[in-house]
Amino acid sequence: MRLDPGLRFSIYATFCALTLTGTAWLAADQLKDTESGEPWQAVAADMLVLHGGTAMIALVLLGALLPVHLTRSWRTGRNRITGAAMTGTNLVLIVTAFGLYYAGSDVVRTWVADIHIAVGFGLPALLVGHIVLGRRRVGLRPSSRDVAGAFLPAIFSEDP
Repeated sequence: MRLDPGLRFSIYATFCALTLTGTAWLAADQLKDTESGEPWQAVAADMLVLHGGTAMIALVLLGALLPVHLTRSWRTGRNRITGAAMTGTNLVLIVTAFGLYYAGSDVVRTWVADIHIAVGFGLPALLVGHIVLGRRRVGLRPSSRDVAGAFLPAIFSEDP
């Protein structure tokens, strides 16, 4: 089930930003304990704020997908395996983000952080796979705009 171009672009841009800010935070967090760590501490804090704010936008977009995309596609039986994997993966990320924010125990927080990072790094590949398989099943050829080039100008779009 093809999404409205505006919603599709918003989802791609938001998940790209989540991946970039999460990766940048992880790198900066590792570098903050080095000799030149003070600036990396600030970068890590900024990336965490951007990541959290972007995650709030992602929650709104995921909520928009429920009636528009998820329920309709489920009823038609399309792309159920990767769709269920996408739903489950996003649920794990939401629950672990909640745990990162509210966990009082350092042991629990470390465990939850490791899960969040591992699942977060797997999400982009799962998203691309979901798009490619979904387009293939309905007979549409995946375009570079849908998979990797979400930021290309609209003139390159295959949409009428």
